[in-house]
Amino acid sequence: MVRLRLDRQTLFLGAINVLVLAAGAVLAGNGFLDSYNLQSMAAQVPELGLLALGVTLAMISGNGGIDLSGIALANLAGIIAFGVAKSLVPVDDAPLMFSWTFAGLALLVGLAGGVLNGLIIAYARLTPLIATLGTQLVFTGLAIYLTNGSAVGMGYIEPLDDFGNLPVLGVPLCFALFLVIAAVLGFSLVYTRFGVQLMLLGSNAKAARYGGINEKRMLLVTYTICGVLASVAGIVIAARNSSVKWDYGSSYVLIAILIAVLGGVKPDGGHGKVICVLLASTALQILSSLFNFMNISNFFRDLAWGLLLLMLLASARVSLGTWLRPNR
Repeated sequence: MVRLRLDRQTLFLGAINVLVLAAGAVLAGNGFLDSYNLQSMAAQVPELGLLALGVTLAMISGNGGIDLSGIALANLAGIIAFGVAKSLVPVDDAPLMFSWTFAGLALLVGLAGGVLNGLIIAYARLTPLIATLGTQLVFTGLAIYLTNGSAVGMGYIEPLDDFGNLPVLGVPLCFALFLVIAAVLGFSLVYTRFGVQLMLLGSNAKAARYGGINEKRMLLVTYTICGVLASVAGIVIAARNSSVKWDYGSSYVLIAILIAVLGGVKPDGGHGKVICVLLASTALQILSSLFNFMNISNFFRDLAWGLLLLMLLASARVSLGTWLRPNR
């Protein structure tokens, strides 16, 4: 019965993608479905999708799990990585080496930020909401200090630009990486010891402790992975925009949570399916692109996302069967 319900969730989200694409073709014209626009939409998915995967892992861990620091850490990772990499490797002489150095440094920053979140939540026992809100402000403050509040142009760096924008066999490289990461996480949650223990911890923390699961270690590993995912998002953002900025994606926290909830992840913990989060990411990106095609204001889009998130959270608490069941 549970497997059937999960399959229905996947089919539902798949149908949402098809319906939004069809609506785009009708409302915005045939140009909405041409190969260039589809590739453009695919290249934009990883930024939000990777952050949503981090939120998903945090929610699955239970105890009010959430990661509000994702986009702030992504921006900080890009800023620090670019500043250090350009002092170590000459961009013009060795662009490929610079790109790999930049990516490695960004991952290290994400790792450090994730460990910080994990230590505060697992060992200092702070509520995840408060802990990650605090680190979000810390990461943002550091980014502002390092850039004086201005955007930092990276210039044209061919390997990075290719990673962010170049399609191979019709698929953008950054989107292909996102699919690989999603596949690895999806497999891990279902078929590895870590995934099984994380689901148990989120669904019943007391039973998990009695079962010998080290709760602190699990939380530390989970939030560390969230930090690494944020840094990968930071690499994608820098590659696609050829710049790094402290306030890039200011609404991404809200949208990442929306994607996770739309993907069927329970805020109470213990339940989540990566394929559904992936489909929710693509659906919202297609809808966002449709809004742009129709010249709908970004302010209205954020309003729509907020209302949709509230409705989804409310629906998770209300059982329609209770209201539809006939009185006796």
